[in-house]
Amino acid sequence: MKWTDIHAIAIELAEAHPEQDPLKINFVDLRDRVLALPCFADDPRHCGEKLLEAIQRAWIDEAA
Repeated sequence: MKWTDIHAIAIELAEAHPEQDPLKINFVDLRDRVLALPCFADDPRHCGEKLLEAIQRAWIDEAA
């Protein structure tokens, strides 16, 4: 999985962290959680605020 797999990342985050409210996670913690996903394999330096915002929005939609 790569940074651009936003929807797949959101699904994995929702399954791995059902107790986490995606509205209340900061971007540093979100980045760390994405990097910790076992199926994630991309360069950590290729992540930016816009990608994290998109992942967070997708996670919010997935959790709803």
